Amino acid sequence: MSEPDPSKQQSGDSDPEERASTPFDHPFFLPALLIAFTLWFGYDGWLNADFDKQWISFNRWGFAVLLPLAVYFTIQAVRETRRGK
Repeated sequence: MSEPDPSKQQSGDSDPEERASTPFDHPFFLPALLIAFTLWFGYDGWLNADFDKQWISFNRWGFAVLLPLAVYFTIQAVRETRRGK
């Protein structure tokens, strides 16, 4: 008796396994996270009067870096969502 040829796949093995989606795969996960951090840094950098003064520049720079990233990734997520429909 000969053994089955390993190069031939059975009909059940020909379909690639689909990965289950997670919340991290959603197109708006990263923009939502960036928007939340941008709001937090902006509030602590300019609006919060009781905040520790040594961290004000850190929060203002964090706001300045995260704001364009949040806008960019939000636009990309909207485009991806529209393209999927």
